[in-house]
Amino acid sequence: MSPVSLVTGGAGFMGSHVADELLVLGHEVVVLDDLSGGFPDNVPEQATFVEGSVTDHVLVNELFEKHGFDYVFHLAAYAAEGLSHFIKRFNYENNLIGSVNLINASVNHSVKCFVFTSSIAVYGANQLPMTEETLPMPEDSYGIAKLAVEMDLQESLRMFDLNYIVFRPHNVYGERQNTGDKYRNVIGIFINQLMQDQPMTVFGDGEQTRAFTHIADIAPVIAKSVHVPAAYNQVFNLGADRPYTVNSLAEVVAAAMGKECRKLHLDARKEVTHAFSTHDKAEQVFGARASIDLEQGVKRMVDWALKVGPRKTKEFENIEIPKNLPRSWSKR
Repeated sequence: MSPVSLVTGGAGFMGSHVADELLVLGHEVVVLDDLSGGFPDNVPEQATFVEGSVTDHVLVNELFEKHGFDYVFHLAAYAAEGLSHFIKRFNYENNLIGSVNLINASVNHSVKCFVFTSSIAVYGANQLPMTEETLPMPEDSYGIAKLAVEMDLQESLRMFDLNYIVFRPHNVYGERQNTGDKYRNVIGIFINQLMQDQPMTVFGDGEQTRAFTHIADIAPVIAKSVHVPAAYNQVFNLGADRPYTVNSLAEVVAAAMGKECRKLHLDARKEVTHAFSTHDKAEQVFGARASIDLEQGVKRMVDWALKVGPRKTKEFENIEIPKNLPRSWSKR
């Protein structure tokens, strides 16, 4: 019999690509997504789509009862690190409590392995390069929620023998990313702005550094991980090695779009200035490192985005703490 896998967030960016890869591996796939950041046409045709939220514990339990999942791939999250400071309750309800609902159901229904996409946001600042042995010291509510889920998975292994695999990807981009989200995913933001002949908005001086990772380099690794015994109950950084400044990134995106590199510098926001990690552990267990360089990956994303067209930015309606909210994020 084919393994049956649940993919949360499977109508979104990363989740839909992981669902694709699982289908290639012969899994039956059920996608759970509330469409808050995803789109129905991202869901693979061969997958079963259920519209709903991981925060709905009744629905979650019903799905586990009905489908008897072998594996859970939990990619559903509201992944706006910077905004998470200002939406603490929303962040913890979606990213922590929603995850706990899935962990509970996984224990009660004897899931073979729970795969969780965490983030290098758990590391915080000034710990470069970030390795899996680095002491987590998150500096935003998003990273705190991700670390709490990691810790709960460790506890669930000790108490209930629930196997897990944690991936800490970073700055993932590519086709199907929601370019209309102004709070996250800087490459998508830049592309969307250039398609509307707007300058690219940069917080501060633009000398922040990140390593940007194309989705095609990580989705296959996440999908196949449950078939790699050495990966069980381990944590892996996942992504590209080379960091770029945001200013350099703007030049790459503009070149791929065939546009002038026009930037509008906004007030700096409180964020980790430099963030990149090592990936030796993932290479030892899964094989090849990321192979798509930034110029190539951005060109692929641009070609896709030009076909889709610009997307309208959605305002986040329920800011809980307006104090120190960046002016460009204030509702106009």
